[in-house]
Amino acid sequence: MFLFANILGIFVFIAIAALFSRDRKNIQWKSVGIVLALEILLAWFFTQFKAGQIAVQAAADGFNWLVSVATQGIAFALPEWLTSNNGGPNFVTSALLPILLVVPLFDILTYIGLLPWLIKWIGKGLAFITGQPKFEAFFSIEMMFLGNTEVLAVSKAQLDMMSARRNFTLAMMSMSCVTSAIIGSYTQMVPGKYVLTAIPLNILGAIIIATILNPTKVTPEEDVIVSVASDNGKKEPFFSFLGDSILGAGKLILIITATVIAFVSLAALINQLFSLTGLHWLTLENIFGVIMFPFAWLLGFNVQEAFQIAQYMGTKLVTNEFVVMGEVSKSIMAGKGLFANEHARIVLTVFLTSFANFGTLGMIIGCFKGLVSKEKNDYISARVPYMLLSGILVSLLSAATAGMFVW
Repeated sequence: MFLFANILGIFVFIAIAALFSRDRKNIQWKSVGIVLALEILLAWFFTQFKAGQIAVQAAADGFNWLVSVATQGIAFALPEWLTSNNGGPNFVTSALLPILLVVPLFDILTYIGLLPWLIKWIGKGLAFITGQPKFEAFFSIEMMFLGNTEVLAVSKAQLDMMSARRNFTLAMMSMSCVTSAIIGSYTQMVPGKYVLTAIPLNILGAIIIATILNPTKVTPEEDVIVSVASDNGKKEPFFSFLGDSILGAGKLILIITATVIAFVSLAALINQLFSLTGLHWLTLENIFGVIMFPFAWLLGFNVQEAFQIAQYMGTKLVTNEFVVMGEVSKSIMAGKGLFANEHARIVLTVFLTSFANFGTLGMIIGCFKGLVSKEKNDYISARVPYMLLSGILVSLLSAATAGMFVW
């Protein structure tokens, strides 16, 4: 019965995306079916074999090395910031300041033509398999390890060329990634093998949900990869280009920081206003927990287990994944209580392994505000509910496909 509910959940989540689609008539169902089959195949591979987990870990280790290099610069200028959180990672040092190295590095790769070349050919391969435009296909791979702000920041030239609708597709997809720099922190709190399983599943899920929610036709003329060049066809002098890149990265960090603080504070303000009613159970976390209950049940749990899982899901959406991981870490790692059930361990871990929450909305909107025109940013900002819906549905779809093979 629970396995049947789990399988049914996959189709329900896709049906919800179709219900809210902005253009149901033009949904590429063949592409959706192919990517869904690939996601289910990968879920089976990652839950049953170690080879896939090793491959993902190797790629993650490569980016962790890059971030560790960025940490040396942070340590030189702001050493106390690296020890302010009991010596552990914090939002600024793990997600924001590395942008000052990552963005210029990828801009340099764009400047010399290597990144556009990789995007062109890898994008062609993925586009052939998934039916997606070349850049969107490659973007899904990039964001597997770079994180939402970094992957958008290194794509500024491409974002400028693309339509507002295609930019919105990338905004929705960005809700479902993680920054490789904090994967190590995740694996200290929840089962690492399930964290690494979640990452590629989220990428495929993001393609599926974005394709359904925001079908976009791209002509061959639009499906191109931009390169760095000035108006007269000549490249800007390298150090001038590099200086602009570094300054742009710094500006981006300030915009993201301000936006995230505002979004998180607004959520806290809403909870404080709810507390004035005297109903202590009335919080955004509990409201979203109630909303998430039927979907948690569809992940293969009885009523009592589903209610507990839904509460954790609601808390994650309003705060972030670190808060919930901190709450469940001891129980989930020891396999106690609800988490004596292996199915509960993989489902919740996969659901938590993404940046889909209110704070991320602020990060993405702030990022686009610093990267694209006001017209494009306004287009994206007017569709924020779609971004949150996309993040939730991708997390649910990934949890369902992974949970289907572990009981």
